Amino acid sequence: MLKPLPIFDSAPTQRRHPAWIKARIPGGGHYAELKKLMRNLELHTVCEEARCPNIGECWNNRTATFMILGDVCTRRCMFCAVKKGNPTYVDADEPRRLGEAVGYLHLKHVVITSVNRDDLSDGGASIFAACIEEARKHRPDCTVEVLIPDLEGNWGALQVIVQAGPEVLNHNTETVPRLYRRVRPYANYSQTLTLLRMGKQFDARILTKSGLMVGLGETVTELLETMQDIRDTECDILTIGQYLSPSPRHLPVQRYYTPAEFDELRDAGVEMGFRHVESGPLVRSSYHAGEQALLGQNESVV
Repeated sequence: MLKPLPIFDSAPTQRRHPAWIKARIPGGGHYAELKKLMRNLELHTVCEEARCPNIGECWNNRTATFMILGDVCTRRCMFCAVKKGNPTYVDADEPRRLGEAVGYLHLKHVVITSVNRDDLSDGGASIFAACIEEARKHRPDCTVEVLIPDLEGNWGALQVIVQAGPEVLNHNTETVPRLYRRVRPYANYSQTLTLLRMGKQFDARILTKSGLMVGLGETVTELLETMQDIRDTECDILTIGQYLSPSPRHLPVQRYYTPAEFDELRDAGVEMGFRHVESGPLVRSSYHAGEQALLGQNESVV
């Protein structure tokens, strides 16, 4: 049973990763092939930019999460390794090249995410829509998942993305509301929940999805309350993974959850009514995304 946790505010409780935090070292034929493809088409992936621990496994399975709108983010979230600064331009040809990659890889499911582009009036929604269109042009049977920023609460921009017809609309909650100022200083917890709710209102057929990191100093009570808040938006799919600090400049890990605790969080989410809960130490928003989308179409599947 999950035990109540203290609130951590200072030094991490453990400096070295526990034994269950293991990821495959990047390499292999498909990994090299995919890396070459991304460079040739001048595309970015969140797998690389965010230093995802699953890059070796996913790339060898010929799957990747495309990161559009450049590789410079206008936000300064304290958990994220993506470069921060002032983006310079929008690459209008990017959707075409992304579509080519989707076709070349014969993808059945594609995940498209982006940096935050608060410098754009629509937050990049029009480019998201164009990417969805190009992906379908090259792979008509491919399902599309978009992992989007909060668009600064621009619901007209959100509607543009939803109307483009992605099967899955993903927006990460990331952490509990008490930690937002520290973890996501330019985001708003209420706005995040509203985005998930509005996605369903714009198209009831769309699968909505959100993700949480654990180990940032939250308590179990806070975590369960946040999971329930997400579910109350009618969100279908939830991912829960261990926060791993990408560098000494980022927030330290306050606690490592055990695999058994991740199983209990999964069970708690299923009891709340999520159609699917992916919970584990190395789970990330895009990990097993295609399988999640299929499972999410069935009620209460773990």
